[in-house]
Amino acid sequence: MLRLLTAGESHGKAIVAILEGMPAGLRITPELINKELKRRQSGFGRGKRMQIENDRAKLLSGLKNNTTLGSPITLLVENKDSSIEKLHKVLCPRPGHADLAGLLKYGFSDIREVLERASARSTAATVGIGALCKILLNEFKINITSRVLSVGGENSPPGMKAKISEAIKNKDTVGGIFEVTIKGAPVGLGSYVQPDRRLDGKLAQALISIPGIKALEIGLGLGYAVSFGSEVHDEIFYSRPKGYFHKTNNAGGIEGGISNGEDIILRACMKPICTLMNPLCSVNINNKRASKAATERSDTSVVAAAAVVAEAASAFVLADALLEKFGADSLGDIQDNFKNYLKRIS
Repeated sequence: MLRLLTAGESHGKAIVAILEGMPAGLRITPELINKELKRRQSGFGRGKRMQIENDRAKLLSGLKNNTTLGSPITLLVENKDSSIEKLHKVLCPRPGHADLAGLLKYGFSDIREVLERASARSTAATVGIGALCKILLNEFKINITSRVLSVGGENSPPGMKAKISEAIKNKDTVGGIFEVTIKGAPVGLGSYVQPDRRLDGKLAQALISIPGIKALEIGLGLGYAVSFGSEVHDEIFYSRPKGYFHKTNNAGGIEGGISNGEDIILRACMKPICTLMNPLCSVNINNKRASKAATERSDTSVVAAAAVVAEAASAFVLADALLEKFGADSLGDIQDNFKNYLKRIS
């Protein structure tokens, strides 16, 4: 079983993650991790913070000669802007952010004490750990990709870029929808025997926990609500070369909480960023007077970046499910178990 703990503030010294449960014997290429971190920082509509930070991962434990030891892996991404102690107080909560709810929950008098950890800067840890999990999944020919489907209701690349440009001009922000595809997952990851072991439930939790994600579909998703069962359930076929298979994939690769061998398809909605350079109405927490919401250095649109984070979050869930099914100590033993299982079900 994989266990993950992250720490760090947006303008603190670093973002840190500790991953426990990665098997011994996995060869790690640090540049693959840094490539994923760079992808998280890219995309039209990103703000000036991305021009300051050049995220690079440092692996501080759990490896020898870039090969995992089976012990906890510590990943660190240093912040170039580590000015948390010098930054001004924030007194006017931003609508849509954790600002007000966090302030009231923890009893703070400065919203910065909320936003520094609630910031999506923490997703650097998610992506770094997800890159490690992708390296493991690649050993079993499981591949995870993503694509942006729409931004602000526009579906074509020129339309999406125009929508982001319009938001920049108006000092506004804009959200959108992205899709994650997981290819190569074998039949049998996850379980129906307990709710917390269902693969779809774990993936849903992982993606919804990404800052700004407000909705999720698996496969046909909401399309099931307007269809007859005879129109949407994926019929089952069999042939000697293929074994069992489906001609359609409305289930999105998961049935009864278990992967069914088809591509796993996830779609998520990323809301517009909460920090507006033309801010909305708010209240000053000191004097309770009407005020404009605080402004922080921020982005205009992060749909493409959110998709990269979702790939990483999905990779963690898939890697955990793989280790639960096939063992977790040594990569060689896991590969043997995997091959024997595929032989049994073929």
